[in-house]
Amino acid sequence: MKIKKLPLIRTTLRTSDHPYLNGAWTPLHEEVTACDLPVLEGKVPTDIDGVYLRNTENQIHQPLGRYHPFDGDGMIHQMDFRPDHVSYRNRFVRTRCLQAEQDANGSLWGGLMDPPGTSRRPGFGAHGSLKDSSSTDICVHGGVALSTFYQCGEAYCMDPETLDPLGVAAWAPLDGVSAHAKVDPHTDELMFFNYSKHAPYMHYGVVNRHGKVTSFTPIELPGPRLPHDLAVSAHYSIVNDLPAFWDEELLKRSIHAVRMHDMPSRFGILPRHGKGEEVRWFEAKPTYVLHFLNAYEAGHEIIMDGYFQENPKPPPYEHAPAGYGHMMAHLDEYSFRSQLHRWRFDMRTGKTREEPLDDRVLEFGTINQQMTGRPYRYVYSSRAKPGWFLMTGFVKHDVVTGRSWEFNLGDQQYASEAPFAPRIGATDEDDGYLVSFVTDEKKGTSECILLDAKHIEDGPVCRIGLPHKICSGTHAHWASRPFVRT
Repeated sequence: MKIKKLPLIRTTLRTSDHPYLNGAWTPLHEEVTACDLPVLEGKVPTDIDGVYLRNTENQIHQPLGRYHPFDGDGMIHQMDFRPDHVSYRNRFVRTRCLQAEQDANGSLWGGLMDPPGTSRRPGFGAHGSLKDSSSTDICVHGGVALSTFYQCGEAYCMDPETLDPLGVAAWAPLDGVSAHAKVDPHTDELMFFNYSKHAPYMHYGVVNRHGKVTSFTPIELPGPRLPHDLAVSAHYSIVNDLPAFWDEELLKRSIHAVRMHDMPSRFGILPRHGKGEEVRWFEAKPTYVLHFLNAYEAGHEIIMDGYFQENPKPPPYEHAPAGYGHMMAHLDEYSFRSQLHRWRFDMRTGKTREEPLDDRVLEFGTINQQMTGRPYRYVYSSRAKPGWFLMTGFVKHDVVTGRSWEFNLGDQQYASEAPFAPRIGATDEDDGYLVSFVTDEKKGTSECILLDAKHIEDGPVCRIGLPHKICSGTHAHWASRPFVRT
């Protein structure tokens, strides 16, 4: 393996027993470019061409208060697959906040669990006191990789092949951009949203392939909300107003405490380029949804799939270290019990029908991105380790027939979200691979694996060694070549 190391970033992080600063969540501070990677098993496919990008949280400086893993600085890990070779690199997202803390040689902002007044500077995004770490999501639009933060930060641009920083997206609005913008591969449009603590509390927009905002409209809500994702069909976008959001009275004292409210879930459907007043609201069972998979139009219905939480506000985790019971419970899929779910919105009657698609605990799913907004068949969900925010395997669903297949990793092996990478010239929806990073805690190593999407239960078709152990994180993305910059 040939490795080129970049100059080390300055860190003041001290050793601790924090559950999300150790083990598979140990922060990585090294940035490298590596080629001639060792193939540990199988053979690297020559029929895919593109990049696998994954965002992770890596705390650089000693926290000012109680650390939450979503406070860590964003780092993008990339596998570059070409028909004749494969390489790896990783880079921090060079946010304004990262640079400010490097200049100060220490943390400047408190975290998600800290009380008011912890931050030493005004914060960013919907919360208002947090660091914009750009550590949540990653996608590619107009040939540019976009890194985003779930609390609505600036959209940071990077070259998807070199990971060189390209600045902040010029189209991003003042209230920032939430994670989970959606790219329509058929129109090359990007649909995004943001949310805030001031009226109208949400905005929705569309960016064309040339990086120009072609639609931007307010979505009026009754008060501050905490949406995390949106869904898009071929002609519509679906925003949400869910009953898990900040307590109104505590918010007056700048305390950001989330609780479940006695109200239904509401899903707002508007034409892709529509105005806020065109939103049609549909009521559904109370829940919280972190992630949607896809939506599509079928006659007079719009069908949307995602992950329904049976218990969005679980009690604190009893066996957590002191002060971290609430955090541990809300990071454990087995506490909030997320399950594959389908909503059907009847555009004629305004009624909602919904049904579970599986009773297993599942989340962090992906699809073949060419099916975005269109009728589709296959979903690739992740399995979690009870008690932890760690992925231990994958379940493939055929949402047409109801069949499913499962692949699970070995003991103390933890995966990443696994996007679908289509084969060159593929004609079937599932003709391709799932790509994931895997960390082996027993060996203290990380690798990249590829699963044949048609037969995930057969295990990896290849395993590729990485030059260092990487930190667990949140979302990943596959982008096929060519990347057309506009």
